[in-house]
Amino acid sequence: MEETRKQRLINKIWKSEPTIEGAGVHLKRAFGFHELPLFDPFLLLDDFRSENPADYKAGFPWHPHRGIETITYVLDGDVEHGDSMGHKGDISAGDIQWMTAGSGIIHQEMPKGNKKGQMLGFQLWANLPANMKMMDPRYRGIKKIKFL
Repeated sequence: MEETRKQRLINKIWKSEPTIEGAGVHLKRAFGFHELPLFDPFLLLDDFRSENPADYKAGFPWHPHRGIETITYVLDGDVEHGDSMGHKGDISAGDIQWMTAGSGIIHQEMPKGNKKGQMLGFQLWANLPANMKMMDPRYRGIKKIKFL
């Protein structure tokens, strides 16, 4: 039996906006400003892409999160991570970091780039449902699968 597909219309197109976050990281925010109610439960989507280490080296020093999840995917380069639960290490090309802040966590993300000085990746913030906002924080690092 052939599957029937319903055509969906595009309601609006947004362009990402340059912004500076953390200790001076230049990035492009796809959403996370005035359009928030339209993307619930998603709060923010940032694209951190640069060939200039001065745009990202200052990083995101120790800071708190609560009631959300952050999903970071690194396309190229390395990001050093540490948190108040004792997790630490590098998120490298093809790796994903999934951090559930829950009742609260303090962490840092310090982009290091690759050997050419390039840094590419993105981060999505998801709002936790009200009944999960005070759950215990957790961290999951998913390393790139290497095929033979």
